[in-house]
Amino acid sequence: MKKIIVLTGAGISAESGLKTFRDSGGLWEEHRIEDVATFEGWQRNPQLVLTFYNERRKQLIKAEPNAAHKALVRLEQKYDVQIITQNVDDLHERAGSSKVLHLHGELKKVRSTVDNNLVYDLKGWELKMGDKCEKGSQLRPHIVWFGEAVPMIQRATLMTEQADFFIVIGTSLNVYPAASLIQFVPDKAALYLIDPNSGQIPYVKRLEIINENAGIGTPSLVERLLQ
Repeated sequence: MKKIIVLTGAGISAESGLKTFRDSGGLWEEHRIEDVATFEGWQRNPQLVLTFYNERRKQLIKAEPNAAHKALVRLEQKYDVQIITQNVDDLHERAGSSKVLHLHGELKKVRSTVDNNLVYDLKGWELKMGDKCEKGSQLRPHIVWFGEAVPMIQRATLMTEQADFFIVIGTSLNVYPAASLIQFVPDKAALYLIDPNSGQIPYVKRLEIINENAGIGTPSLVERLLQ
């Protein structure tokens, strides 16, 4: 069975109503990125950070997978499909995709501040000051903040090296290290980029650009690949 690797970014979730910081000039829901998406911000004001991500979870609970998420599930009829997502939502899973790797963490999970291996599913939407791990330390969002290491990037690179098809959806390929994955796609693999604002990428050959929103471009490409 041929292998399709899909790299998804904020553009696929935006169509489900989830805003991204890139929509608003370095602000995310009226907050500076430095205040809510860095470890330094967490150290300065952990309550602000907790409140911010609690609001993101409340927003996510109301969101639904869109046509792009659902189309990727159909690909599993014919291919081994593995999704690498930069998004922290669970819309791929809720749509029915069976193999999803989260590069930047997961909004519905929390982790220890003294042991990164202690990760827990959060029941409901609210994480509070005083909620602690089994070692007695405050729990934090299970999110890879700016300036932190991306522990899943090596696994994502190994997956990319096995691709027969590599599909990029809803990302500008400006966020590293995720953007570097395209350099590990095998020469034999077909390459597609679905994004309404993308131009040709100088260092990437044989790239087919589909200048559409994810909700239109993804179902269209999926139908082609299934025929």
